[in-house]
Amino acid sequence: MYTKGRWILSACALLSTEHALATGMDCTKAVSTVEKSICANTALYALDSQMGAAYRALVKASSEQQVELRTAQRAWLKSRDRCVEDVACLDQRYRERLQELKAQWSDAVAYRPDDVDRLASEDLRQAIEKSDPEFPLERVLDSLAVKAGTTNFASEGADDESHLPKTAPAGVTKDEWKALTASKINGEYGNRSYTLMDLDGDGLRDLVVDTYTGGTGLFEYIETFRRSGDVFVKRVAGPGSETSSETDSESFLFSLNGRGANQTVTWVKVRGRIYAAYQNSYYGVDHVYLLNPLKLNSDVPTISVNYRYELSVPKTQKDEETGVVTTLDAALHTALNQALSEVSKTEAKDVGDQSRPLCPIPPTGEGDGAYSSYGTGHYTFEIVGDMPITLGGDCYIGRLMDWFGGYNAKDGLYAQLLMRKPESVDGGRGYQVNGRRSMTGVTTSVGKVEGDNGM
Repeated sequence: MYTKGRWILSACALLSTEHALATGMDCTKAVSTVEKSICANTALYALDSQMGAAYRALVKASSEQQVELRTAQRAWLKSRDRCVEDVACLDQRYRERLQELKAQWSDAVAYRPDDVDRLASEDLRQAIEKSDPEFPLERVLDSLAVKAGTTNFASEGADDESHLPKTAPAGVTKDEWKALTASKINGEYGNRSYTLMDLDGDGLRDLVVDTYTGGTGLFEYIETFRRSGDVFVKRVAGPGSETSSETDSESFLFSLNGRGANQTVTWVKVRGRIYAAYQNSYYGVDHVYLLNPLKLNSDVPTISVNYRYELSVPKTQKDEETGVVTTLDAALHTALNQALSEVSKTEAKDVGDQSRPLCPIPPTGEGDGAYSSYGTGHYTFEIVGDMPITLGGDCYIGRLMDWFGGYNAKDGLYAQLLMRKPESVDGGRGYQVNGRRSMTGVTTSVGKVEGDNGM
């Protein structure tokens, strides 16, 4: 039977549920066991606050999917409540939901490349195709690099206490310095370098902040801040970041790995727009991603430049540590160059399929694995391929390794050919390899940024 009182109670319950969906836990009104468990645990309460902020951000960014979002959030609340007072279960439910909400938010607010961006990508492709076949990308990016109208300066203080200089650096206007000092841009760790440049063409210079944090990967994190009125405002903050002490991957534009990758960036101007041309390279290919510097990027215009190498082992070898120069005997020199002929000249194959041994396996000795590949690799280099090396009737295990396509005019490809006896996985020798490249093709696409180790 319908009654006015029952209708009012139902409406109030609905409003209460809608409020809870968007705001998270109000511990002054906690009634159920699960609510009391969350309020009694500082970590769970913090996760609940982050989840509430993430949900609000997603609702704001997805105006056309309100019903679907509310339905999904109610379903999650039911799943959460089944944990009752199991803290580990609740922690897992919250972390999974946070990850889902942040992924949905990123997709909702991400910048979508337009026709100008695609034309810029095509302009680069055509220019690269007409450029020097050995250094096509470097030549083109250098010609488009933003060199005028920028000011660079560094932070002061120790790594864990770095801050803006105490006085305005040369090239920084009084107005810009006032905005800088009024903005929250001091880091908690790492040396910082700053660049003022107009990233959006509004006539006001924006801010690029490069923070070196080191670590095993010698990482740098690049953030951008838009000039807005009297302050500089961070490009984007991930949902829930205001309630979280963790570093949000959405807050930085990209990262550079100085040890486990070959990455760099060039700020270029194409068709009147500024892009961070983020380059990630491997043996045989350079990938360049055109990032919008003041937006959250998802699918981006990508240019891929492919190469083919001419590989050889120089007869004269120089030890980089001692400086000692040696000359390879004819038999060894021939064997090493013959082995290189078995390696791909266009792409890294890693250790291969290892379905067959590279050298004959004797009845006793090391296990089969010692004969199927040179051994495990390391994050600091790229395995181009393993191969057998035949010398004086004996079979050795060889490996061509490089530093992710690292290349310069003097030395060519940074690569080394390793050689060891098959019965011993330790020891072995390394030989310098001369690799000269030539461009074989350039393609464009739109897709995710890959291999950025943290972007």
